[in-house]
Amino acid sequence: MAKRDYYEVLGVPRGASTDEIKTAYRRLARQYHPDVAKDDPKAAEEKFKELSEAYEVLANDEKRHRYDQLGFSGVESDFGPAGFTWQNFTHAQDLEDLLGASPLFRQFFGGFGGPFEGGGGRRSPRGGDLEMTVRLPLAAAVEGAKPTVEVPHAVDCPACHGTGARDGTALEVCPECRGQGQVRRVQQRGYTQMISIGVCPRCRGAGRKILERCHDCGGSGQQQKVERIQVSVPSGVEDGAVLRVPGHGLPGRGGGRPGDLYVQVTFEPSETIRRDGEDAYAEATVPLATAVFGGEVTVPTVEGQAVLKVPAGTQPETQFRLRGRGFPPPGGSARGDEIVTVHVEIPRSLSAHERELLREALGPGAPATSGRKESFFRRRSS
Repeated sequence: MAKRDYYEVLGVPRGASTDEIKTAYRRLARQYHPDVAKDDPKAAEEKFKELSEAYEVLANDEKRHRYDQLGFSGVESDFGPAGFTWQNFTHAQDLEDLLGASPLFRQFFGGFGGPFEGGGGRRSPRGGDLEMTVRLPLAAAVEGAKPTVEVPHAVDCPACHGTGARDGTALEVCPECRGQGQVRRVQQRGYTQMISIGVCPRCRGAGRKILERCHDCGGSGQQQKVERIQVSVPSGVEDGAVLRVPGHGLPGRGGGRPGDLYVQVTFEPSETIRRDGEDAYAEATVPLATAVFGGEVTVPTVEGQAVLKVPAGTQPETQFRLRGRGFPPPGGSARGDEIVTVHVEIPRSLSAHERELLREALGPGAPATSGRKESFFRRRSS
């Protein structure tokens, strides 16, 4: 997909002042941060990244001047071959100015995929996301559930606090990047200045150099652990829905924020209940006598068994509605209905006496019996 003009992304005119650009970014960042736009966090994350790339360029006089003259080609060298990443975002110190001192907004940006943590302006990378599936009985779609899942992943080593260095203190600032975790190289080619920013090759983005490795983790800074997490599944959730559990994904390196856990909910198939939105569908077979004279029959529901009253004269394939026995909508409480289709059971074998009584009950339209049983009826009538 083609990139949009940076001014269009922020919704400002080309002659906008720096203050106008900051105001636009602040407004849109609040709107599209994934922790706010929870309906579609993935789409919000892409939108937020697009906004931040535009702000990175337009909030810098030099980059904005090159962009105004040459377009995207004028700033490509600032981002590298992979395009804009959070390693390229240089406005970490502007966060308080952009979003105010509210702890809520500090938490939003601290927990996002481009976190701004650590001292000296060094950015620690956010941990990756994890995905898993949990299987629940169909009744959980009505009642909700809180299953406990086991998530294996690496965590920061407690002995070195994730630094990889003995006691977490056998460190020194990387002399190559001076603690920034990235290096900036400038090349002059005639009238063109080429600037490239990349991960520091000496400390691999950590910003610090290990003097003595931690004995517990061997210098990796992480240990394997199985975490037990209780997932809150709300009532009314649809089969296949994905729930986001913030902060329970892979941990970030060097103190970076952890990623998120995404749990897909599936329900065990039921042999007696079919779900269609908020309604449940079931079937029941009733004896012929019950259909003719009326009575009660036990039918399956999502939560167990229920008694259905069958009126006299019920026809085959009649549908009955059990109010409030279906499923609630997502986030709601009022439940749908259960639709029960009744099948009438016709006896496969009858005694001669039963056949005669049934023929008399059905009236003149009943077919006459034949063969040996017919002669039996003739003898009785004579």
